[in-house]
Amino acid sequence: MTQQGVRWTADQVLALAPDAASRRAGGRLATAGPWSGTGSSGEGVVWGQCQGSGGRPYRTVVDIADVSGPAYTCGCPSNKVPCKHALGLLLLWAGGDEAAPEGEPPGWAEQWVSGRRTRAARRTVPGPPGSASRPGDPAAARRRAVQRAERVTAGATELEQRLADVLRGGLAEAERAGYGLWEETAARMVDAQAPGLASRVRELGSIPSSGGPDWPVRLLEECALLHLLGQGWLRRDRLPEELAATVRTRVGLPSAADGPAVRDHWLVLAQYDTADARLTTRRVWLHGTRTDRVALLLSYGAAGRAPELTLPVGLSLDAELSAYPGAVRQRAALGEQFAPPAPSGTRPKGVTASQAVAHYGRALRDDPWLESVPVTLERVVPVPDGDSWQLADAAEDTALPLTPAVGNRTGLWRLVALAGGAPVTVFGECGHRGFTPLTAWPDGPGSAVPLY
Repeated sequence: MTQQGVRWTADQVLALAPDAASRRAGGRLATAGPWSGTGSSGEGVVWGQCQGSGGRPYRTVVDIADVSGPAYTCGCPSNKVPCKHALGLLLLWAGGDEAAPEGEPPGWAEQWVSGRRTRAARRTVPGPPGSASRPGDPAAARRRAVQRAERVTAGATELEQRLADVLRGGLAEAERAGYGLWEETAARMVDAQAPGLASRVRELGSIPSSGGPDWPVRLLEECALLHLLGQGWLRRDRLPEELAATVRTRVGLPSAADGPAVRDHWLVLAQYDTADARLTTRRVWLHGTRTDRVALLLSYGAAGRAPELTLPVGLSLDAELSAYPGAVRQRAALGEQFAPPAPSGTRPKGVTASQAVAHYGRALRDDPWLESVPVTLERVVPVPDGDSWQLADAAEDTALPLTPAVGNRTGLWRLVALAGGAPVTVFGECGHRGFTPLTAWPDGPGSAVPLY
């Protein structure tokens, strides 16, 4: 980072934006016109004053050196984090030394930075012996776990009966019944404290109305997977431990990261958000440059608010990760961080299209409910395929279709423009619906380009 004299790219800055509107507004503030007193320090602080609609300019500060990700403050009334002024300031800083020259921060910026760093240091210092809260009663915790398992078992048994009734009545009857049938069943799974089953039931309910001549096939496939999950729960005592852990996770039981802490320099491969009416989920894919392992970090925010964890694509994080239980063990928890995230020019080693499909097949053997696996494709070319697109492998006569939703995103055109008809390296998620590209690198030297 700034300690190394390296500034972020514009793509890395824009990856911090909470939404598309903020990206556009931040881009309009990435010029020197509205700014005054801008600067940066070798300790990872960027500051400036932006003239807004009021009489006084907004004082904006970004602490880039925080190990948990950038922190921001701004005098504007926006509740978005980061606001458009913080984004514009960082874009200005990314443009070079002339826009935000290095120096000593002014008093108002130094006061905010030192205050928040002091508070952060206090949070990491352990309290005196005996000050920690006493653990709960282990016997009571076991009783609660047994009671919840009994409720989930009752819910899974009821779900099996519902699926049998649906198939006995025929899929056409399920279409006429509408979404209400599935929503009622999902509510019963929520009552049974099995949110994973409830989520999959809701997905079933959306299939008949999704259109397309193949919806009965997709509905039958999803019913089969849901039946398999229900049977896995009811027979979990007979399963291998890792598969049983996967079933517990898919049903929706909470779990803790129990794997050993693995320290590495973790390259941020991709970061993107998905949202529903209740929750925003942020997915961050990391690649260990030493271990060659790919891990997934999940963080959450209330509806309409972005999660706090922010790791722009192309940064490298010196940190420890611990894996969650399960057969595939993709998800991990972020542990101790030893340095602030810093830009990195490395990229993961890629595979061919056929190797990516084989990798997904092996993963399904361990987790049949896995939607996709993280894959880096090497030397592929985006080419049209009728009304859709595919990634043609330059090394073999194979291609991977892109997922249908990709055609509606601007990221596809960024990928096409980056490739320009030549091979590129692409990281994304490979699953039964196709390949979803998330990040790309040009063939030869060049920085990572986020596509999502």
